[in-house]
Amino acid sequence: MVGASTRPTLMAQPQRLSPLRLAVLISGGGTTLRNFIERIEAGQLDASIVRVVSSSGKARGLQYAADAGIPASVVRRSDFADDASFGAAVFDVCRRDEPHLVAMAGFLKFAPVPDDFLGRVMNIHPALIPSFCGAGYYGHHVHEAVLAYGAKVSGCTVHFVDNQYDHGPVILQRTVPVLNDDTPELLAQRVFAEECEAYPEALRLFAEGRLTIDGRRVRITAE
Repeated sequence: MVGASTRPTLMAQPQRLSPLRLAVLISGGGTTLRNFIERIEAGQLDASIVRVVSSSGKARGLQYAADAGIPASVVRRSDFADDASFGAAVFDVCRRDEPHLVAMAGFLKFAPVPDDFLGRVMNIHPALIPSFCGAGYYGHHVHEAVLAYGAKVSGCTVHFVDNQYDHGPVILQRTVPVLNDDTPELLAQRVFAEECEAYPEALRLFAEGRLTIDGRRVRITAE
């Protein structure tokens, strides 16, 4: 949900990475982590999850990690005096496994990103940034807000992470219609189906060295 790219122009990754070494940050149910695991096992994503880090020891996603034989760590925000020390601890755990990229996957805590991870942290948000995003906009709160506003279109956004909530440069967006009889649950299901496609695609683009951060823009080069 938070993290880092502050350089005006930054290649995300200059050479193809095969497999892409991922660290995945979670806080709860782990549905995005499960999607990654299923895509990898099906041969649809050339990646290896080298570490899962959870901000809660009760996160259901930890069971997905255990079932897949993925090492996992718990780093609780309440164990640290401030955001900076919490973020340092989270990325210290990641660093030991030498990931190419850190993927936030329902990670609900603010964790400032250190310099060596600039341009190497992604997040997905269940709305079309810059709408319905920022502190407090997560999970069902997002879809409730979309319906309350009367928006006709929603979707998801994959973005690089900077040190503001849901603010970093956008990589990919996918849209879904908002239907007259929608509930937050029904809308969430359609948005999540698009998330399951968009996030792996963003990971593939990164692994292929096809992303360049240019200020607020992420430029995608042709194959």
